[in-house]
Amino acid sequence: MKLPSSFQIHRQLQIFWKEEHRQIVIFFATSIGIVLVSLVSISLIFGIKYQQTTRELRLSEKEKSLITKEFLALKNQDQFKRNETLQATISAIEKTYSQSIQAYQDILDLQDQKVDTTDDMKLFTESLSYLSKRNYSSASADLTLLTASIQSEQAKLAAASIPSAPNAQPSSQSNTPPGSGYNVQSVGTDRGNFTVSIIAADLGSTKVIVDTASSGDCGNNCPTLPLSDYVSRSGAYAGINGTFFCPTEYPSCAGKTNSFDLLVMNKNKIYFNSSNNVYSTNPAVIFGNGFIRFVGQALQWGRDTSVDGVLSNFPLLVAGNNIAYSDSNDAKFTNKGTRNFVANRGNTVYIGVIYNANMTDAAYVLKALGMENAMNLDEGGSTALWYSGYKAGPGRNIPNAILFVRK
Repeated sequence: MKLPSSFQIHRQLQIFWKEEHRQIVIFFATSIGIVLVSLVSISLIFGIKYQQTTRELRLSEKEKSLITKEFLALKNQDQFKRNETLQATISAIEKTYSQSIQAYQDILDLQDQKVDTTDDMKLFTESLSYLSKRNYSSASADLTLLTASIQSEQAKLAAASIPSAPNAQPSSQSNTPPGSGYNVQSVGTDRGNFTVSIIAADLGSTKVIVDTASSGDCGNNCPTLPLSDYVSRSGAYAGINGTFFCPTEYPSCAGKTNSFDLLVMNKNKIYFNSSNNVYSTNPAVIFGNGFIRFVGQALQWGRDTSVDGVLSNFPLLVAGNNIAYSDSNDAKFTNKGTRNFVANRGNTVYIGVIYNANMTDAAYVLKALGMENAMNLDEGGSTALWYSGYKAGPGRNIPNAILFVRK
């Protein structure tokens, strides 16, 4: 069976959604028409009744019954029934469309991490066939099976990604982060033991900056670079990937590829996405000369260019020595995988990767390590951690990165 290319799948999804979008427009137009007809009909009925009786403010039971029957007759008209059916169809379209887009993007993430997705792609292609025939129940059933398969692959990948090192074994469990440099350690929490790759830097001897591939705001076809390029061109000794962004291969990213919406100030003192983050409730971290500051909402930060770097992402995991993250129903947060972070204890900044963890696990790990504040960074296929070479990743090319540069 010949599988379609990613471009063909992407194009098929776009064509399918455009057709269903046309039906949605028709549905709302006809629905408005029905509402207007209903209002006019009811108004006429009431007008006739008021003209035929002097009891203008008191309807008899017979009159109420007549109005009810006439309204029910209107509801039973073919057009009304057709629109009820269309509404159910639209709900099915929205559900299966969302499922298919998420499944396809998850498959691409697995491919980025060198996982064989042949069987998953076959099942995905079959679901598209059902969608093209408007067989939404079968498509949804296939996509549910596909989601379970993807989650199983993600779990295997997360377990296999744990670095092999003597001090990563449970027997060498340590909840004390390094004072400087790179370490791999097992951290004990109420939710179990988790392996962490972590890099520490004292702000007295290290400057923390944010570098971007783009020189200014970019909405589509934005430049990206591997983490190693950011490290070399900035003279850094360590680094990690930065914000969430829209990868080129994601169907939902059409028209905004490699763009990111979050507030960032790079090493050249240029603020990105300033206008759409005026009221942002996403957290942010600010790196200054000898200090680091976390804010719960980016709107709490102005556009000061005297600092060394600013980066917003989400969610906030730890704040004021306490867990700040609440459980979410988002599969990207509940699934096990790599969880990347930036954190601090006093004037020591930490970047790193927690393996085989969901977002709640990550919050518990960072609390157990004694972090005062910690924020999640992009993860999955974007995971990249550098210290004298890649310690995790390199993953896909990224639009921005957090870097440690010696003063």
